[in-house]
Amino acid sequence: MSEFDCPSFSQDVEAKKLIPNGAEEFRKRLLANDAFVISSPEYNASMPGLLKNMIDWVSRFRPQPFNEKHSLLMSASPSMAGGNKALWSLRIPLEHLGTRVFPDMFSLAVAHQAFNDEGNIINATLAQRFEDNLVAFMDLVEAAKNYPCMKKAWVEFLGEQPDPVTERVE
Repeated sequence: MSEFDCPSFSQDVEAKKLIPNGAEEFRKRLLANDAFVISSPEYNASMPGLLKNMIDWVSRFRPQPFNEKHSLLMSASPSMAGGNKALWSLRIPLEHLGTRVFPDMFSLAVAHQAFNDEGNIINATLAQRFEDNLVAFMDLVEAAKNYPCMKKAWVEFLGEQPDPVTERVE
C-alpha cells in the first residue's frame, strides 16, 4: 500500500484537481488489468482506513476505474474469524463503484499457525479451497473477457437522470 499512499480524502483538494500520485498510480494499475485481488487485514471489524481512503480517492476519476473490474477479496488473521468482517465491509464501496466482487471470499483463521516453513497452508482442505477459489475467480475473469455479451450495464441510481455530482459511469 505504500506505493498508493495518499493524504486523507478531501473534496476541497479534489475540486482543485490535486489528485495524489498514489491514487493516480492505483488508477493506472486498475485500468491496465481486467481484475484485481485485495488481501486485507481487519481493523476493529472493518477494512483498514488506508485502504478505504485509497478507494475514495480513486473513485473520483472519470471514467470510473473500478467499474466492470472483477475483484477477489482475501484476508488472513490470527483471530478465529480470519479477517472476514473486513472483507464484508470492503465489498460495499467496491460493489457501489461497479466492481464485480467474486462471491467466494477467502479468510484464513489462525493464520499465524496455518503455514509450514515453506510458506504453504498446512491444512490440505484449506489449501485446496484456497487454490479452487483462485482458479474459479480466474475462470470467471477469463469468461467475462472472452464473452462480453454476458456483461450487464451498471447504473448507480436506477431511474435517476445523470448528474455530474453523482455520476459514476460515462
